[in-house]
Formats: sequence, C-alpha cells, structure tokens
Amino acid sequence: MRVLLADDHDLLRDTLAHYLMGDSCVRMRSVADLDAALEVLQGGERFDLVLLDINMPGMHGLDGLRRVLDAFPAQPVALISGEVPRAQIIEALQMGAAGFVSKAMPAQALAQAIRFMGTGERFAPVDVLLPATGAAPADPPLTALGETLTARERDVLRGLCKGLANKEIARDLGLGEATVKLHIKTLYRRLGVNNRTQAALLARQAGLD
Repeated sequence: MRVLLADDHDLLRDTLAHYLMGDSCVRMRSVADLDAALEVLQGGERFDLVLLDINMPGMHGLDGLRRVLDAFPAQPVALISGEVPRAQIIEALQMGAAGFVSKAMPAQALAQAIRFMGTGERFAPVDVLLPATGAAPADPPLTALGETLTARERDVLRGLCKGLANKEIARDLGLGEATVKLHIKTLYRRLGVNNRTQAALLARQAGLD
C-alpha cells in the first residue's frame, strides 16, 4: 500500500511514518503543503491513499480537497486534522473524500484507520456518523443488539470500536488472529454491515462500545 501524507507538522509525519512503515506492505511519502502534494500527483505517481491536512498551507479549507478531487478523480483522498466542525466533515464526505481522521486519535488507531482507507474503504469517527444530538433514538431492536452476541463477540466488537487491528485484538483477548477474523466475519453477518466503520457505528448506537 502506498500513502501520500501532506501535512505541515514534522512530528505528525514522523510519527505516522514510524507506525505505518513498520508494516513491510506500506510505503509512505510525505510533503508539507498542498502545492507539493499536487506536484507529486502530477508526476504520475499513484497512491492507494492521499491524506491531506485540512489546515496546512494552500488548502483553504475544503477548497484544497476539491482541487485534488477534480484533478485526480480516481485518486482516493482523505482529510486529517485536529478539531473540525462536524458539518465540514460531512460535507467533505459528500464531496467524495475517502474519509476523515483526527489527530487526537491514538497513533496506532490513526495508523490503522489509514490502512483501512488504503484498502478502498471509507472511514470517519463514529460521533460524526451518528445523528446530531436531539435526533430520534435508535430503533427498539437495536437496543437489544447485545443480547444477540456472545461475550467474545462483544469483546471483539469493542476492539473494532477502538480502531485496533486484528492482531491487536487477538493479542488483547489471547486469541489467534484467524479466530478474530472469524468473529469479525460473524459480527458483520449478525449486524448486517460490510465493514469495521459500520460495525462500530451500530455498536456505539447500541451502547456496546
């Protein structure tokens, strides 16, 4: 997997490089502003994910995202930042962004979210995906969701909510990674979802996180 990170904070670039490039399957290239990112992309290099800091030089909010999406429509592009209004994140997703990750996330969870988007999935914090405060509560069947899961399935689901990789969940629970994968496959079927983000969303709505 190849990742292009555009962020003007040296520490963040170095931290993510440490966590991502510890995986032999990940290659990361980093630049410090939007113009440099566009220059790399214009050179014809392909990435599984381009990650843009929404507040770095040249971005001007979502204008920078639009520039990249318009110029490279086949390129998956996601945003990273500290605090961003929920409405702005939703607008970015509606524009076609592959997702949004917060710099406030633990480094390992942040790296896992980036790997997740690099596989072609979309990612956003669960609190962004949930209805705004004051919205109607979840349907009654959802509140009883925990009763349909085994104790081990609930443990694995909590790991998904934390953004842990399969091997991290396996280590924490004392299970084999293959067993965790089977539990996740079963969870997807029981919850009626297709990916980790959707599973975490339902878990949060049901109070299982």
